[in-house]
Amino acid sequence: MPASTAIATILAALLLGAMSPGPSFVIVARNAIGLSRSDGLATAAGMGIGGVFFSAIALLGLYTLLATVEWLYVGLKVAGGLYLIYLASKIWRGAAKPLAFDTAQGANTNARKSFWIGLSTQLSNPKTAVYYGSIFAALLPQHPPLWCYFALPPAIFAIEAGWYTVVALCFSSKRPREMYLRWKAWIDRVAASAVAALGLRLILTAHKVGI
Repeated sequence: MPASTAIATILAALLLGAMSPGPSFVIVARNAIGLSRSDGLATAAGMGIGGVFFSAIALLGLYTLLATVEWLYVGLKVAGGLYLIYLASKIWRGAAKPLAFDTAQGANTNARKSFWIGLSTQLSNPKTAVYYGSIFAALLPQHPPLWCYFALPPAIFAIEAGWYTVVALCFSSKRPREMYLRWKAWIDRVAASAVAALGLRLILTAHKVGI
């Protein structure tokens, strides 16, 4: 398979992976609706940087390391699951609190915080690293040309950040925001439950061998 075809196939597979429901989708949608469009976009940017990180470690062969060192993979799954549960608990505790829209300075602070939430949420799931690694191992040529190493990271950022930007723009429009403000407590609790369930699933399946 030519390198250009392999890269296109990898990007298509990663786009499908990004579009599948998961904690990243929940966090971007919630920040876009409950905070602001800029917070949603900042969260999307964090997801994109997380994708670049996973592409870099996949290119460096982390998939092989995780497949060989079982305890490392188990530890990453448990740590990622605990972080998601912690994030879910914060969302749940804030469910009943009314929103306070800040000044421009506060909005910048929130956007920075949202970026880090997006990045840490993306990095908290080792299955994403495994997904990247398996896609790269299956589709990338054994000795890819040098340009692939420079082309893949920005292309993956565009895929990840681009998809979650679409999510942020859709969920930050007027109608979804009004609906969120009306049902904030319930929506936050559903979102928290979904994120906690995904975190718990990571922990409960951590002992399973085979990635």
